[in-house]
Order: sequence, then structure tokens, then C-alpha cells
Amino acid sequence: MILIGQYDSPFVRRVGVALRLYGIPFTHEPWSSFGDAEKIRRYNPLTRVPTLVLDNGEVLIESHIILDYLDSLVPAGQAMFPSAEPERHQALKVAALATGLGDKAVSLFYEGRLHERVSQVWVERCRTQIESVLAVLEADRVARQSEYWFGDRVGHADIAVAAVLRFVNDVHGALVRLSDFPALAAHSARLEAMPVFQEISQEFIPTA
Repeated sequence: MILIGQYDSPFVRRVGVALRLYGIPFTHEPWSSFGDAEKIRRYNPLTRVPTLVLDNGEVLIESHIILDYLDSLVPAGQAMFPSAEPERHQALKVAALATGLGDKAVSLFYEGRLHERVSQVWVERCRTQIESVLAVLEADRVARQSEYWFGDRVGHADIAVAAVLRFVNDVHGALVRLSDFPALAAHSARLEAMPVFQEISQEFIPTA
């Protein structure tokens, strides 16, 4: 398999971490969706990352779809999304909130990077959405006493939250203070200390 995209993207990073935790071998191509658009377009006409090229040449796009496929490759009971309800839909919701927050954080970055005049209306809208999601995730994490979000082993929801929090902190540290969300900050620190998170990691590289 070939995983395309840089690890400063929380979406690419969550896939890379999952591949490592599942023990699935892959080659990493750290291509930028801007600087390496033509390379990516050969595999994904949207020129978005992550893009996963399977051994048979088939291409998967979007992190959730990729993770759903990876879950199908592992033995029953080892998939990192719960299989039983209500934990399954709860974990999917946490992951969706995290990745939605990530989308807003990316949009906010590009608003300031690509536009000569930044829309303060858009900035405030994104800030409100980001802070609102963080508040919901904080309350959910506080309500759970388990080591990880849904039990005693790391799952896709845990990974998504940690990867997005790292991105938000790196890119919007002056806009949102993670110290205002102590349960999330502790969750992020615990996962970032894991060897796999230290391996699948990259300092944020702003778009040129």
C-alpha cells in the first residue's frame, strides 16, 4: 500500500497511525496537495489527502473510508471502531466531530493564507464552531472513566481527536487555548507520548 500525504495533516496522520497499529505494511509518499498536486492527481482527481493506493492499484480517498477498509482487514474484535451499539455510533460521532473540527481549522488557515483580505465574519464563525466542538468533546471525555475513549485500548476516535488537537494547537494556538479543555489536553498528551504517535508525526509546514 502507498499512503499519500504529509503527516502535518490530521487526516493523513490518523490513517498512518492506524496502519502502524494494525501492523499493515505501507510506503509513505509525503506529497503536498499544493506543491505535488500533479503527482497526487494521477491517483486522486480531487488532489486531496489522504489517498491510499492499494496493492492491486485501486485507490481509496477520505480518511473515514480508508479506515473502514482497514478495519475489514483485521480479525474480528480487533477493529478500532467498536462493533457493538451504542458504543459504535458514539465512537463514530466523536470521530466525526473531531474531523469536522479539523475541516474548520484547515478552512480557517487557508482563509488567512490565501486571501489578501481576511473575512472576520468567517474567522469568527470558524472560531465559534471550533470552540463549540471542543466543549462538547471535553464534556464527553470527562464523562468517561476509561483509559481511552471507549475502553482499555486505543481506537479511531482517540486517534482522530489527538491528531486534530495537535493540528489546532500547531496552527491556531493563539486562537484556541487547549488549556481551557483539560480533559482533551490530557488525552492528547497521553497519545502523543505513544511511540507510534511520535513516529507518525511532522511539524506543520505552511502552504507556500
